[in-house]
Amino acid sequence: MSDDSTDNENEEVSDDWAAALEEQDQAEPSAQDGADDDWAAAMAEQADSEADPAEVAQAETADFQELQDESSPGGQAPDLGVVMDIPVTISMEVGATAITIRNLLQLSQGSVVELDRLAGEPLDVLVNGKLIAHGEVVVVNEKFGIRMTDVVSQTERINRLA
Repeated sequence: MSDDSTDNENEEVSDDWAAALEEQDQAEPSAQDGADDDWAAAMAEQADSEADPAEVAQAETADFQELQDESSPGGQAPDLGVVMDIPVTISMEVGATAITIRNLLQLSQGSVVELDRLAGEPLDVLVNGKLIAHGEVVVVNEKFGIRMTDVVSQTERINRLA
């Protein structure tokens, strides 16, 4: 591929990204007044858009009750604080592909590797290599982040293990 066509493709991709970011900025409401940090504003916006606090409290109570029901024979609730400081690795997967070693060794700067995902398709969010959610890339303060768009249900995660 010639340098001119590569430059044209890069320019088109840049224009597409700029248009997408502009569209996203127009679609999203502005951050809350007085928020010192864009991430804090994004988190506050997410908290505002979530379920009714009464519903959340009721769901949390049900979850804790379920944990108590499944507790040790002595009737004592499990201490979840024990696992809170265990480190886990969280990663985002844009896509994957399988290529031969010959093709792998031929890759150089500027090479393009086609992935198994379509442009705009959600990323996979993995914790210790296990799929837990899907999300989309966001940029806040010139840093990449991920907005969770779908969390994989516990039943789905168990089915994937088998």
